[in-house]
Amino acid sequence: MKRTLVGGLILVWLAMGTVAVAGTGKQAAGGDAEFKALIDKYYAAWSSMNTDNAAPLYAKDADLTFYDIAPLKYKGWDEYVVGVKKNFFDMSASAKLTPNDDLKVTRRGNVAWTSVTFHLVAKMKDGTTLDLQGRHTAIWEKRGGKWLIVHEHVSSPLQG
Repeated sequence: MKRTLVGGLILVWLAMGTVAVAGTGKQAAGGDAEFKALIDKYYAAWSSMNTDNAAPLYAKDADLTFYDIAPLKYKGWDEYVVGVKKNFFDMSASAKLTPNDDLKVTRRGNVAWTSVTFHLVAKMKDGTTLDLQGRHTAIWEKRGGKWLIVHEHVSSPLQG
């Protein structure tokens, strides 16, 4: 009888572990699809060269920090909007940002971080073309059921 009870408890324990692992796998797979869609939306928004299209993806806290290729950093969404317009949109006629297929997503509760490389081709107003590979890391926080960027770092390798 004792052996049957121990065997039964082991089976229950194994079954619970299998359910927990299966649930985790579903969340990870769904998370990648969810963030793949968010990343695609992000790159389409910035390719439009209209900050209003990118705005819904960002938290608006005044003390958030965003690192872009130039300048060193922006403090808060309001400063980011002004800076991107001045440092990129005002000099560009068109831009196409395309994420590569190396998206990595890590979640911890209501916080997630993503990293992906991308390709940028911009036609500048002076007639030149800007063509570069870049890196993008974003920290997302789930607020009110919606994932928002609370920090990001965009960079490009030094040309050598």
